[in-house]
Amino acid sequence: MSFLQNWIGIVLVFFILTVPAACLPNKQMTVASTATLLEDISISANKQSDLRVIREGMPAYLMLIDGMVEAVPNNARLLITAAQAYASFASAFIEDADKNYARALFARAKIYALRALEIRGLKDPVSKPFNEFEAAVNTLGKDDVPYMFWTGTCWGSWIRVNLGSIAALAELPRVEALMKQVLVLDEQFYYGGPHLFMGILFASRPQIAGGDLEKARYHFKKALAFSQDAFLMTRVYFASHYARKTLDKKLFMDSLQTVLDTPADKIPQLTLLNTVAHQKAKELLAQADDLF
Repeated sequence: MSFLQNWIGIVLVFFILTVPAACLPNKQMTVASTATLLEDISISANKQSDLRVIREGMPAYLMLIDGMVEAVPNNARLLITAAQAYASFASAFIEDADKNYARALFARAKIYALRALEIRGLKDPVSKPFNEFEAAVNTLGKDDVPYMFWTGTCWGSWIRVNLGSIAALAELPRVEALMKQVLVLDEQFYYGGPHLFMGILFASRPQIAGGDLEKARYHFKKALAFSQDAFLMTRVYFASHYARKTLDKKLFMDSLQTVLDTPADKIPQLTLLNTVAHQKAKELLAQADDLF
């Protein structure tokens, strides 16, 4: 068992033992203090290049977050942090190996993210008539960008692993509306993340359903520019979605080789995600002859 896993486990045990013993008025204070600690853990984890350490430590981390949400259920910042944690774990470590488990993780991420968005003022995001939903989204401001972006990302990931569900696909326009508003308010957010999302969306859809490879390329290029080629998952998705769709094997190979040639710690806080990008790039390169 890794040091990080041991340490998170100790924090979890401490939290479980101390919160019930505390007076109820102090519970939120205890959770707030622990939330600050979790942010420090997250910063440290994002600089980690040992994927096994993170994978083995994440279940305890998720349990801790669940306990905090149970204690303080109406904290939007805590909820969106929980959503990010579940979605990141599913995407980085689970989705390729266990689709059913990934669906459960993304479902939890979606629930947490939508609750955060409701607290920010967007009521009934799933059941509200679409025209009312879109109008409400367009009233959200720049302070809401992180909540819109991460909700859209978690929600979109949940749809991606449930493509066989007509009900799930019917929710996609709501996710698109969220990301379009993020583009209006802050197109550079999270290394050009909203452009990356739209690039994947336009590349993945068939033309009859609104797919457009020129628009996909535009958004991928904007995302690459805003990330200054330091967020390596952008190039992985550019290769796996755009280059494959256009049957451009050279672009596919060159993009993935660029990922491998770029140090994972080019930006220290992206080390973990870039290490995942290195791993995915190697896997895709090994499949190149089968994919083209």
